[in-house]
Amino acid sequence: MISRLPKWVEYGAFLLALLAGLVNAVGLLGFQHQAVSHVSGTITLLGSKVVEGHPSLWHLCFILISFVFGAAISGWLFSSPALKLGRRYGVALCFEGTLLLIAYFLLLNHSHYGQYFASAACGLQNAMITSYSGAVVRTTHLTGIMTDIGLMLGARLRGESFDHRKAKLFLFIFSGFLSGGVVGALSFHKFQIHTMLIPAAMAFVIALAYWLYLGLKSQQEKHQ
Repeated sequence: MISRLPKWVEYGAFLLALLAGLVNAVGLLGFQHQAVSHVSGTITLLGSKVVEGHPSLWHLCFILISFVFGAAISGWLFSSPALKLGRRYGVALCFEGTLLLIAYFLLLNHSHYGQYFASAACGLQNAMITSYSGAVVRTTHLTGIMTDIGLMLGARLRGESFDHRKAKLFLFIFSGFLSGGVVGALSFHKFQIHTMLIPAAMAFVIALAYWLYLGLKSQQEKHQ
């Protein structure tokens, strides 16, 4: 197990969480207060609508199905969910950016189908990287991360060593997601649904940066 996080992992974790926080902010402010970067609240809402027999029942079902569909794309692209340099993360991010662009154009035309594409984009990202050097990684929600931080603090109080490397990774994800929420809320008040273009563009830019970094690493290895 590594003792220090590589810079590309730190930056990548922060940027992906920032992207997800942006999407979720737009969802909460613009999709009838519907979160799309995670499904716990959606499933609870679905349960209440089943009891009420509410017309939005099928809409919530399709949001969940879309999230699973996005995760399935990730499962098709990657043979392992463990983070490893050289895998097709650039391709996955381009898929995600495309899904977010489709979501934007649909929502711009007042079609609720856009929410399904946004949910699929988050499902894809959440499944893209699920572990790194012994740490469970989720970049589209913070429930598991906050739970792990609590467990780590409890273990430290019991006298066990504190995993600073893992805590640092979680801190990058937390700060990225929080920053995404702040930027998303500020942008939404000014640009409304056009805010969705920011995370869509980010997905393509991160993909490009990843490919450039891979090319640079390859060149360095050739000259060694």
